[in-house]
Amino acid sequence: MKSTRIILAGAAGVLLIGWLVFGRGTGSPTAMAPQAVPVISGQVVARDVALNLTGIGTVQAYNTVTIRARVDGELVNVAFHEGSDVKKGDLLAQIDPRPYQAALDNALATLAKDQAALANAKRDLSRYQDTAPKGYSSRQQLDTQTMMVDSAQAQIQADNATIENARVQLGYTTITSPLDGVTGIRLIDQGNIIHAGDAAGLVVVTQLQPISVIFTLPQSELPVIAAARAKGAPLTAVALDGDGVTELDQGTLALIDNQIYPATGTIKLKANFPNDRRTLWPGQFVNVRLQVGTVRDGLTVASRVIQRGPKGFFAFVIKPDNTVEMRPVETGQNDRGQVLVTKGLNPGERVVVDGQLRLQPGSQVQATEDKTAAADIPAAAPPALIPATQAR
Repeated sequence: MKSTRIILAGAAGVLLIGWLVFGRGTGSPTAMAPQAVPVISGQVVARDVALNLTGIGTVQAYNTVTIRARVDGELVNVAFHEGSDVKKGDLLAQIDPRPYQAALDNALATLAKDQAALANAKRDLSRYQDTAPKGYSSRQQLDTQTMMVDSAQAQIQADNATIENARVQLGYTTITSPLDGVTGIRLIDQGNIIHAGDAAGLVVVTQLQPISVIFTLPQSELPVIAAARAKGAPLTAVALDGDGVTELDQGTLALIDNQIYPATGTIKLKANFPNDRRTLWPGQFVNVRLQVGTVRDGLTVASRVIQRGPKGFFAFVIKPDNTVEMRPVETGQNDRGQVLVTKGLNPGERVVVDGQLRLQPGSQVQATEDKTAAADIPAAAPPALIPATQAR
């Protein structure tokens, strides 16, 4: 009897263990269901997409002038402050004008003397013209006097040229700015003797508004740029800080250089900027984004959506039942965190922005919308300014 109870107790224990291991939970329909993978989602957006080319460039002053003396003399006045704005015609410096004023006065006196001599010669000529026909004077005397009048008139012309030269030299003693700009560091101090042949000059005046940027692009982009310019509208250029994000100024493409540099396989371009805020400074390195066209209603997604697989690019598309599909895609430019999708996606579809590592086709997902994706979308330039082209 005792052994029977032991056997029954053992059997009951075995049944209890089996129920705990295999039986409990079989009645729960969710116990074996796969858990949803948390992901960040975004949408495929249809919008006008600016087609941009980006190169590295150097800011170059629109005009730079080294102010030099054109006459010798003592520098008696420096009228500018270093680093100050100057307008065209503003006084920069004054060279001692007294020697040049004296030369002008001397030339004027010489002219007055020669004018008196000319008047006297003309009177004598008038007398000979009256007496020669009557035989009171010879023909030779008349011819000689005529020559003297012509000589005196030529001397008057020489005197006028000397006076004009003296006035010009005197004018050179007043040094003015030839353009609107900003002065640099003073290169010579007041009281020094300045010479017309001095290489260093007095100061450098640089025009900052407008200003230019010289930048390079691969030679392969030249046909695209030329085709965009041929449409007639100016191409928009944006100068960016070294981070490639901060916009410094917006201008237009001015010219394409007339040769390709074979050593680098690049072409130089020049863009002009108004530089109203003076965010561009000569010698500064910047990035330049040149807009060469616009794709109307192009499809864009955040760059994190696009994944690379053994067969090329793909994206995880979230279907209405919250499962994912791995769909092959073709892409265009990748600009400021947004990728232009040329094939494979449809407007409004939901795609996985982050969390792809745990996904496979058919995976159930729990999607949270990406709030930053829409804020990162770069806007296209106004259609009136930029000619539309097809996506490359």
